Amino acid sequence: MPALDACALCAKPLAHDRDVFMYRGDTPYCSEECRHEQMHLDAVCAKQAARRQQRFSAGTESHRGQRQSRKVSVAS
Repeated sequence: MPALDACALCAKPLAHDRDVFMYRGDTPYCSEECRHEQMHLDAVCAKQAARRQQRFSAGTESHRGQRQSRKVSVAS
């Protein structure tokens, strides 16, 4: 569990008399801007991961198809 004494994005100390903005459970941020920036970064990372997974899956499928469609000549 993250400590509630500093912003998880910018590491600015959190004042006990000011609002703390939470995201993803118990992760604190000093402002709405920091929280939204983290949300944006998470969305970008998720999209990149999805693209990598899609490329990996497409590459795996094309390799399977190549292996299955090869013809082998056998000399007797």
